[in-house]
Amino acid sequence: METLIDLRSVTLGYGRNRVLRDVSLTVGDGDFVGVVGPNGSGKSTLLKALLGLLRPSSGEVVRSDRAREVGYVPQRDSIDPLYPLTVLDIVLMGLFRRLRPWSRIGRGERDEAMRCLSHVGIADLANREYASLSGGQQQRVIIARALMGRPSLLALDEPTNGMDLPAERSIMDLIERLHVEGGITVLMVSHLLNTVVNYAHHIAFVGDGRVQAGTVAEMVTPARMSELYSSPVQVAMFGDRRIVLPDRASHCEHEVRGRVEAGVNA
Repeated sequence: METLIDLRSVTLGYGRNRVLRDVSLTVGDGDFVGVVGPNGSGKSTLLKALLGLLRPSSGEVVRSDRAREVGYVPQRDSIDPLYPLTVLDIVLMGLFRRLRPWSRIGRGERDEAMRCLSHVGIADLANREYASLSGGQQQRVIIARALMGRPSLLALDEPTNGMDLPAERSIMDLIERLHVEGGITVLMVSHLLNTVVNYAHHIAFVGDGRVQAGTVAEMVTPARMSELYSSPVQVAMFGDRRIVLPDRASHCEHEVRGRVEAGVNA
């Protein structure tokens, strides 16, 4: 697998504030990488470094030419719903990087935008106002906008944030289809561990100023999860779905043992 982005022992931060230290992470062509961690852990900082928007204070970032063909999907609240923009208007915004100054949008560009909307399953909404759509439909619009750039890498920031379970599953299935059928490399940031582990091939855990990464099979085990979260964790399968959840039995046993030991030493 060709390497698109390679972070080699980088330190990331803003000014004197160091957010992440000694980060080594590789994104390969055709990969699906999930970046997981609690709010404020440094996930967005890591994403900026991977996309070339933040220079490390130390270490090295090696990027291939294909890594520059990025379709960025921000969180839905990045678009102000008060603007009376149609779905087609927003998707056409994805052309701005490709258009020359003073170029006009013609029939060919509109046809391409409609193809992108068809690709995400909402061509029938092209003339609807963006603000009138559901959260899941809005997310599809933003993904279609990113596809207008003809990316080899799709970077998504919390793509299912605030959605109910059916909408979340629908968006994740769409992302997986773009990855598998379109051959697009996916880099996705999320705080929803149980969503990421069922779609990503590789996973990077961000927390306590560091990043630990590996394949999902390597990282999502009871022992590794318990170590990462400093608490007993179970990993179970329900049909074809992997579920990570607290090991309450072990937690209760640990708590009882602690109380007994405290009583004996009193």
